[in-house]
Amino acid sequence: MKIKLVITAILLASFQNFVAQEIQVQTTTKAITPVDSVYVETVNLEKQRLEERKKIENQLKNDKKALNEQERIVNDREKAEKRLKKEQRQVEKEQDKLKSDQKKFEREQKRLASAEKAVAKNNDKLSKARKDLEKMQSKFEKSKSRGKLTPVQIEEVNVKISKHQLKISEIQADINKSQKKLSDLR
Repeated sequence: MKIKLVITAILLASFQNFVAQEIQVQTTTKAITPVDSVYVETVNLEKQRLEERKKIENQLKNDKKALNEQERIVNDREKAEKRLKKEQRQVEKEQDKLKSDQKKFEREQKRLASAEKAVAKNNDKLSKARKDLEKMQSKFEKSKSRGKLTPVQIEEVNVKISKHQLKISEIQADINKSQKKLSDLR
């Protein structure tokens, strides 16, 4: 029976500690009011939850701001890259245009040089043909004045001289064409 009493006493003492009320001291009234410990703990837990919730909301807002800032930076970078690519394409087009203009200029210079060369070549041909014609005519005149030529030979020489004169007129026509081409190119 003593054991029952000791166990009951221990049980009641532990039960009393469990259900006991806390006493809060108010500084203004200096009255002692009993407060239920469970109520105080739930109030503290609610305050902690509210604080945590505010922290989480603030963190969420900060994260959203950071995310928006990162998106803005990425968008700005993409716009800058697009602008840079566009400028590079324009520069490449301008370079291609300059190259094609340069090639065109070089082609024109080559054509001009070849036209000048053709004029000079035709002038040389003309001077050579005229010298040959003069030689031929002087030879013919010498032979004719000596009386060594027959009428058939005279006609043959006249035909040769006529052909040579025709050749000279063709060369002059070629010179005129070459000079016209040269003036057109200039």
